[in-house]
Amino acid sequence: MSGAPEAVSISAAAARRFVLGRQGLWPGRRGTGKAGTFDAMIAVEQLQLDPLVIVARSHDLELHSRVSGYEPAFFDALTYEERLFFDWGGWLAVRPMSELPYWRTLMNRHREQPRMRRMVDEHGAAVAAIRTLLHERGTLTSREFKAADCRAVESYRGSKDSSLALYYLWLVGEAMTHHRNGFERVYAPAESVAPAPLLIAADEAETDRFMARKAVAFAGIGKPGPLSRALGRPVSKVEEQAIERALVESGELVDIDVDGWPGRHFVLGSDLGLLSDVADGRVPGAWAPVGTTTAEEVTLLSPLDPAIERQRASALFGFDYVWEIYKKQDLVKFGRFTMPLLWGDLLVGRIDMRTDRRAETLVVNGVWLEDKTLARSPEFRDALRAGLQRMLRFLGTDRVDATAVINAPMRRAIASLNPTRRHPRTPPRS
Repeated sequence: MSGAPEAVSISAAAARRFVLGRQGLWPGRRGTGKAGTFDAMIAVEQLQLDPLVIVARSHDLELHSRVSGYEPAFFDALTYEERLFFDWGGWLAVRPMSELPYWRTLMNRHREQPRMRRMVDEHGAAVAAIRTLLHERGTLTSREFKAADCRAVESYRGSKDSSLALYYLWLVGEAMTHHRNGFERVYAPAESVAPAPLLIAADEAETDRFMARKAVAFAGIGKPGPLSRALGRPVSKVEEQAIERALVESGELVDIDVDGWPGRHFVLGSDLGLLSDVADGRVPGAWAPVGTTTAEEVTLLSPLDPAIERQRASALFGFDYVWEIYKKQDLVKFGRFTMPLLWGDLLVGRIDMRTDRRAETLVVNGVWLEDKTLARSPEFRDALRAGLQRMLRFLGTDRVDATAVINAPMRRAIASLNPTRRHPRTPPRS
């Protein structure tokens, strides 16, 4: 395909549905089990990992919102047993193993960055020692090294030089994540994790084009730049525009005009068929939901779900979302782990929850709706109950504590999910 096609114009509503659908969220879950988990991990493009467990791990919540019957074991099997995905990066995310050559180009670029050179200059002996041990033992964790055997360092990456050395070898591609114990990374030499044909670095120019396409694919509708961070090297505005222009001229990216959105935006050329269906009011066949739709069942989104990144949430939904987990208590407006509520194709509110594992209870700290009258809607209450019921099954409990919910209709709707306790019959008086 050659020559840049004319820009496509779509409504803001169509843009919203397309981005949600491209991310596997609309009009409902479209896959089941491990196969559905694989498809969802491909659809999200980059699945972010985070160590916090408030309700459940962020990536598990993200996959739960997209896959019917999701279990964390599916992710572990696909990533760390079948090796179909790998995790990497300062912005820690899981990507398809088939993409590894492009990411190895970025790994090589990381090796040349000044901060990485300084790390080797300052901790070269530790890097050499850990490299040797890694190959001798096959797998390593930073926990295996006692403080007495290491040099103390001040870094958020670890308190020991052995931890920094392992992180360095992983970041430059000599080591990869073999598996995880909980969230602790177990490292192994890259050649024992990835298939040999993928342990090569892709062409520099093709890597730049791939990463620019990847940025747009991740956004659904977006822009390739700014590219310096994505490409792991300084990129001038002129070079960025040249990469963008080449992708448009080849048809790999297509200009999109969205009603009410300023500036220039793009979609993948390969997504035009899907976009056309959505713009014409149709659900693409590949997006047919399995079971309930998001109109019938509210989807509880992970706080790190890419669909609700702050700028995107504002543009798509008019929804101001900030993850408040690291805010000082007096600055917390809603809750530290608020999860946006997706109903239909709109973000209609947020819910703050935590899992009390000792009591085997899902604790709801609060529910905040964009339109407070929605609390009186039977359709919404039923949809929210259905979403929470699914979450309870995922967490392996049937108990929910809604005593902290101020809104009475919401509190009663959530509390009704608790199993009815039967009282023993009182024997009749003689």
